[in-house]
Amino acid sequence: MKTVILGVTGSIAACKAADLASRLTKAGHDVHVVMTTNATGFVTPLTFQTLSRNAVTTGIFDEKESWHPGHIALADRADLLLIAPATANVIAKLANGIADDALTSIALASPAPLLIAPAMNGKMWTHPATRENVARLKSRGAKFLGPAEGLLACGYEGLGRLWDVEDIAREAGRLLEKSSRKKSAAAKAPKKNQGKL
Repeated sequence: MKTVILGVTGSIAACKAADLASRLTKAGHDVHVVMTTNATGFVTPLTFQTLSRNAVTTGIFDEKESWHPGHIALADRADLLLIAPATANVIAKLANGIADDALTSIALASPAPLLIAPAMNGKMWTHPATRENVARLKSRGAKFLGPAEGLLACGYEGLGRLWDVEDIAREAGRLLEKSSRKKSAAAKAPKKNQGKL
């Protein structure tokens, strides 16, 4: 069973993330949802808790039963960090190493692959600052899905819609499988100094 941290940020597309959480859980993954404060204005944590069958993290101080900081424990366990939807604000924070909430702190502390599915106003997506932030994250190995083109919540037509949820779930599964193969190959590889005194 692979551990997926699903980051949900403050976009109207947060409602679609509920379907994503459900699909990932049904696929057999251990899904832990981390919501920004703004995301809770669109969907309640209880929705994600029910669909993922795990407690939802909404703040940096949401510590569980252990002395170990909860957000660091999740960062250590993650096989994939998936942020869907990702707002321009969160993308900017990730690009600049800002860790001022649970989600960005986990992102900064986790070595897991990062998959980002943006959703925002089209003008925000095409703004030079956002383009620079996306390029910076891609240069560090982050993968992006979308955004898609269509009618946006703000009433404009253009790029900015969340990528198809089924396709996001499929890409998450592909990245998890790829990561699993790499770990398996590394475990089987002979150690360089094995057998030497």
